[in-house]
Amino acid sequence: MIKLISESTEYLKSKGFNNPEVGIILGTGLGQLVNAIEILAEASYNDIPNFPTATVEFHKGKLIYGILEGKKVVVMQGRFHVYEGYSLQDVTFPVRIMEKLGIKTLLVSNASGAINLDYKKGELMLIDDHINLQGSSPLAFKGVSELGERFTDMSAPYDADINSKFENIAKENNIRLHKGVYASVVGPQLETRAEYRMLKIIGADAVGMSTVPEIIVANHLNLKVAAVSVLTDECDPNNLKPVDISEIIAMAGKAEPNMITLFKKLIKDL
Repeated sequence: MIKLISESTEYLKSKGFNNPEVGIILGTGLGQLVNAIEILAEASYNDIPNFPTATVEFHKGKLIYGILEGKKVVVMQGRFHVYEGYSLQDVTFPVRIMEKLGIKTLLVSNASGAINLDYKKGELMLIDDHINLQGSSPLAFKGVSELGERFTDMSAPYDADINSKFENIAKENNIRLHKGVYASVVGPQLETRAEYRMLKIIGADAVGMSTVPEIIVANHLNLKVAAVSVLTDECDPNNLKPVDISEIIAMAGKAEPNMITLFKKLIKDL
């Protein structure tokens, strides 16, 4: 793993990826933030040694380096998922690369379904805590202790200071920002009515198929972390209708300007 990380990092440094301060992972339908970046370098996932390749049609598959609100950022335009057939180590490999490049803070976005029916589609949820239902851990491999503490503490995986900043920005800009618990499942199938009921019982406010593996590894690497979900559908088991993925993408796009406002103003304030 150390050798693979080193090869990928050296390649990106040779392409001009120079000491970024903030890493950003853009989720489903949330790719427009790159339009606000002064791009200095970019690399296709296909060209980066040892990198997985994005297989989901609405994920772009590029690592972008540039200036956003005066800060050097490295942005994943498209992420990886266990449901694509990747291991949890593959899914989180880019986080390890971004940390080696120099980031100290990781910001993550995703699209998710609202389990808490007080939350409505098109709104945003700041992740305060999570439940890992992906069946394993991205830290469960031989040699993990060479990269960080094997028994990584997860008592407060999301940075309280950054979350507080996000809440203040939302208030100042009249953005509805809930705060809750995100459950991460494998997918790619969506949940049954019984599964939605279970998720509510165990304390989830939203459910998605990403984010938690990256958050675990970011904590393993002692990065400051925050994550925001766009709520793209309402998961009411008593009134469940078939989900149209194109509608989910469209809803993410509709909510995207608010997400971009939060991320830009936060980065300026870091």
